[in-house]
Amino acid sequence: MRLCALDDVPENGSNGFLVETEKGRFGAMVIRRDEALHVYVNSCPHIGAPLDFKPGKFLNREGTHIICTTHGALFRIDDGYCVSGPCSGASLMALEAVEKEGDVYISLPTPPSAP
Repeated sequence: MRLCALDDVPENGSNGFLVETEKGRFGAMVIRRDEALHVYVNSCPHIGAPLDFKPGKFLNREGTHIICTTHGALFRIDDGYCVSGPCSGASLMALEAVEKEGDVYISLPTPPSAP
């Protein structure tokens, strides 16, 4: 599924997007760093709130971590693992992404199976 144009995400920056599916919608964040793309569902594992207070701004001031602006949790960019905050040890839900001809495409997450 096409998510955005690659140019919609600045190099060493981030942006957020709303993903519409037949089963509903969810927010996604794209972090572009050193020519790599890292895409996660925009939902903090602590309380499920979106991570960006300012739309599309997901990185701390230094640009070294993804930050949840609700409570300050820090996540590694490369794998979404929480290194600081109330959800330490949890991870963001990663989405598989590829860049093709200037566009970013993602694979939709598989919903959890019912118990």
